[in-house]
Amino acid sequence: MRQRLALFSLTDTAGSVDFAKGLQDLGYGILATDGTKAHLSAGDLEGVMNVSDFTGEPARFGGRLKTLHHKIYAGLLAKPIDADREVLKLLEWPEIDLAVVNLYDFRAAAKKPGAKFEEVIEKIDIGGPTMLRAAAKNWQDVAVVWDPSDYSAIIEELKQKKGQISEETCFRLAKKVF
Repeated sequence: MRQRLALFSLTDTAGSVDFAKGLQDLGYGILATDGTKAHLSAGDLEGVMNVSDFTGEPARFGGRLKTLHHKIYAGLLAKPIDADREVLKLLEWPEIDLAVVNLYDFRAAAKKPGAKFEEVIEKIDIGGPTMLRAAAKNWQDVAVVWDPSDYSAIIEELKQKKGQISEETCFRLAKKVF
């Protein structure tokens, strides 16, 4: 049986350490972007894989380009059909079961007194919305979580359903994204 994989890319890290620990306790591997990995590691979470190590590509352009990679989107978008699974197997790329993503707070940056345009423009998130939409599009196969208030209910459901998240919950989470 394959290990389940959760992808974390967070600006709002509230509750994320406990959530990630709960997922690890349930057998999930954790994959995270640089800042999120640093936050999780500071919370004594071990074994978190960095997105750059996962993709084999470093973050580029001052961090603007890190999650826009075929390996991530294949893991989020592949359907559980033979053709898709064969491609993943051939490429040796895993499925991503859970996307835990929230966005840069553009509004707060724009409203900050004295904010410079160059600083505000960097708060336009590209990879985050793309990951959220890819995971939500594939809601029947990927649970997508952007709201930290959902963390405890997801852990409880995973415990009750032997590591599974119901289709009903996945659909509810996807609707929240859209």
